[in-house]
Amino acid sequence: MLEMLGLSTAAEAVYRTMLTDPCLGVAQLCAHLALPETRVREALDQLADLTLLRQSLDHPGTLRAISPEIALDVVLRRQEEDVARRQQELAAQKAAAARAVAEFAHLRPDTPAEGSQRLVGLDAIQTRLEVLAKELTDECLSVMPGGAQSQASLQASQPLDEDAMGRGVRLLTLYQHSVRNDAATFAYAQWMTDRGAEVRTAPVLPPRLLIFDRQVAVVPIDPANTRLGALCTREPAVIATLVAMFEQAWETAVPLGADPKRDARTGLDTTEKQLLTLLATGLTDETVAKRLGVSMRTVRRQMAALMERLNASSRFEAGLKAAQHGWL
Repeated sequence: MLEMLGLSTAAEAVYRTMLTDPCLGVAQLCAHLALPETRVREALDQLADLTLLRQSLDHPGTLRAISPEIALDVVLRRQEEDVARRQQELAAQKAAAARAVAEFAHLRPDTPAEGSQRLVGLDAIQTRLEVLAKELTDECLSVMPGGAQSQASLQASQPLDEDAMGRGVRLLTLYQHSVRNDAATFAYAQWMTDRGAEVRTAPVLPPRLLIFDRQVAVVPIDPANTRLGALCTREPAVIATLVAMFEQAWETAVPLGADPKRDARTGLDTTEKQLLTLLATGLTDETVAKRLGVSMRTVRRQMAALMERLNASSRFEAGLKAAQHGWL
């Protein structure tokens, strides 16, 4: 019963026994409670530390248990003092942490200047994203091109996304259609939607992008190589432009649970139409694969299927026939 007040089971048993029979010594307590001497002495030490035992006036050199009314009041008062002390220590630690953050801020190589912050290296980017995710209050817009996402990227994002969704933050995420064929990325996107996030896909997306509460944006310094670093900006004009770009891409994207639509006239889905458009501009298979977030093998397989449908023997002929049929 008294464990909640910090007493061990043995200490409570010794205390109860001493209340019932104040004249028992250590040997008698051991025999009465069937406890070894070490346990009884440890219990007595604990009771003494909590001031639940006092020197007996009738039998000098022995201890007596104080009454329960006084004992419980003593224990509770000491616990209240401990709580007050811990609260004071916590407040002092928070103040010290705030001073440390302010003191060391100028030592970081990625210190913001005039509304923008250049983040060099993956560690700097992840650290900044963790801070921004914690500060989120309303909405996060994200564009995740490149098709299948790496396992490391998904693992780094999950705790941040889970915390944000748990706080009621609205998450809108754009992936490429090709993630529907990647088990890990599709499972992650489904996990997000099951928890209230909104996920859509499109054949081609703008460069990688994160917008926090429409006030802060993080974009790669070089979209072709995101490992080089990122730019974190609060410039209102830049944010407005990026939000407009996201909203345009979002409107034409397909919800995760729906199949990409096919054109009723041509029978092409959005990926096939985008593939023809990209190849018609003279881009290589490798570049088209990167734009669509798929492998070159997939591009060549899909192109071969389109050439067969167009009854074309070359890509040039396929381009001409696609234009004649109004596919482009």
